[in-house]
This record gives sequence, C-alpha cells and structure tokens, in this order.
Amino acid sequence: MRTKQVNVLIALAAVMLFSFSCFCISRMTQTSNQLIHCRHHILEFKEKMLRLKNKTERNRQELIKALSKMKYEMTQRKNMSIHLVEKKINTLGKSETASNTFEILKFFFPHLRKAGRIYPDVIIGKEKTGVSFALGISTVNRGNQSYLKQTLNSVVSRMTPSEEKDSVVIVSVADGNEDYLKSVVDMITKRFKRQLRSGSLEIISIPAFFYPNILHVKQSTEDSGRSESWRIKQVLDFCFLMLYAQPKAMYYLQLEDDIIAKKTYFTKITDFVHNITSKNWFYIEFSILGFIGKLFKSEDLTDFVRFFLMFYKDKPLDLLLGDIFQVKMCNPGETPEKCAERNKQIRIRYKPSLFQHVGIESSLPGEEQYSKDIYY
Repeated sequence: MRTKQVNVLIALAAVMLFSFSCFCISRMTQTSNQLIHCRHHILEFKEKMLRLKNKTERNRQELIKALSKMKYEMTQRKNMSIHLVEKKINTLGKSETASNTFEILKFFFPHLRKAGRIYPDVIIGKEKTGVSFALGISTVNRGNQSYLKQTLNSVVSRMTPSEEKDSVVIVSVADGNEDYLKSVVDMITKRFKRQLRSGSLEIISIPAFFYPNILHVKQSTEDSGRSESWRIKQVLDFCFLMLYAQPKAMYYLQLEDDIIAKKTYFTKITDFVHNITSKNWFYIEFSILGFIGKLFKSEDLTDFVRFFLMFYKDKPLDLLLGDIFQVKMCNPGETPEKCAERNKQIRIRYKPSLFQHVGIESSLPGEEQYSKDIYY
C-alpha cells in the first residue's frame, strides 16, 4: 500500500516537473522571440540612424559647398569690384536718353560712326536723375600720389542730407590702367558705401575706343607731344563727363580730383543760384583756377561740348571757355568795353572761392603744379 502511494507521488512529481519544464521552455521560447524581435528593432533603428547620419553628412557637405561658393563670390566681388557693375552696352530704357546725348560725338569723330552705341564702360551707382545738381570729377592715375579720397570726402561730407538727396556726384575714371580703375572702385565702395547705395555717388569709366587715333600717335612722341596729348585728352575727358551728366540735373558743376571744398560750399552755391537776378548767365565761377568750380546750366552743356570739340586740338578748356564768349557774345563792330560789360552779366564770378586746389603731383606724368586759389 505504501509502495503504491510512493509511486503515485513520484508520478505526480514527474507530471508537475514535466509541466514546469514545458512552461519554462515556452517562456524561454517567447523571451527568445521577443529578444530576436527587439534585436530586429535595434538593427532597424541603427539602420535609420545610419541613413540619417549619411543624410546629415550630405546636408553638411552641401552647406559647406554653398558657404564656400558664397565666400568665393564675396571674395571675387571684393577683389574685382568692377564685376558688380551693370555694363550698359546694348540696354535701353532709362539709359536711352543719356546714350543719345553721346551721338554728337560721331559728328566730330569719324571712327565712332561704326562704334554703335556710345556709353561708359562701367557704371556703379543708381544712375540717379531728376536732381538739381550734378557734380563731375574726372580722375586719372598720378602714380604714387592720389588726392581723390580727400577730394570726395570734402565734397560729400560737406553737404546736408537734403542737399545730398538733391544731387549726384559723378567720378569719371579717365584712365586705361585697369589697376587704377580697380583701386578707385575699391576705395569708393569701402569708404563711401552709403552714398553709393543712396545713388548720390556714381563711378563711370570712359571706353578706350572713344579717343581718336591722333591721341595715341601724340602719346608716343617726345615731351612736347606728351604735353599736347595730355591737354587734348583732358578736353575729351571733360566733354564725355559733361555729356553723361547732362540729362541728370538742372545744373552741372565741374570739379577736379585734387581739390578741397570749403565748409557749407554746397549751401552757398544753391543759395547763390536761387537768388541770382539775371537768368541769362552762361556759367558761374566758384573758383578762378582753370576749369575748377565752373557751374553750367545742363541745357547749355551740349552747346559747350560742341564748341570744345571743334577746337579741342588747339587750346585747353579754360581758354576755350573764354573764347566761346568772344565768338557768341561779342557783336561785330562792338567795342571791347561793351563786350566786357556784357560778359560780366553772363560770366558771373562768386567771391570768395569755394574750392582750394591742393594737388602738387600733376596728372601729366613727371610734372608738378603749385597753383592755389585761396579762399577766406
């Protein structure tokens, strides 16, 4: 009886042990499946992270490329600012009127008749129009010496905000030396950014094809030829600048690149012009030196340029300016006294001078000049 009970207990224990073993095996299998499933999730997550990493790396590389491109473009603009300009060759629209003013050059220079549209090679600025005053400054390379920065600083800094808004200063680079053009552009774009952005300051360059062959021939001769070539070129440079400025403003003021403007000079000029009684004046002198500080009505500029170009080989501009009145204003048979009296009414001199000439190194290579117009 006892043996039978023992066998029953053993059998019961064996069943329970078997059941427990089955349960354990089942749980282990389930856990193993969960681990495998979890492992798959981990592998998928790892794969996604790897793809994300690769995508991030690609984005980073693209960003680096974009930044490098921007940096390159900025460097290019800085190193060669003239690439920022709009070249106004083959464009119409608002520049068309300005371009048409250059057509008179073809009458005097046969080599320009096949040149197509005549216009400055380079223009930096807003091409501002509709203002009261245009101020023209022609500049050339003077070797190791330059007065342009101090000239511009005095001209633009001594205007009030309203005067600056109602005017435009045009710097005309009349030099075929590309390094000089680049140096002028770099200096102005760094030092006078605000004026460029507002349109109150512009830079242009005269195209090399504008100059006639006679100029190139004389440049290759000895000192007398060099001096004559320099004088002829100066007349042509100023004429080109006048034609460019003519459609921009009511009045045109001629300056040079080696002068200093007196404080409140612009206020004095505008007050004088607005209060002048005679309306028949041809020009006003705000300096007695050369062609500096001469104010013209823009509507008369084309007539002045025509006269200058008829005799550009014969005399410098300041002497031609005197001749034009002898030709136009003195009647045949009139006494010199009457002619001189009429000239005083149409050639008005403002005193004291508003501009001081400071340049010693002449624009003619190898020459020095010490002319000064003292103002008080």
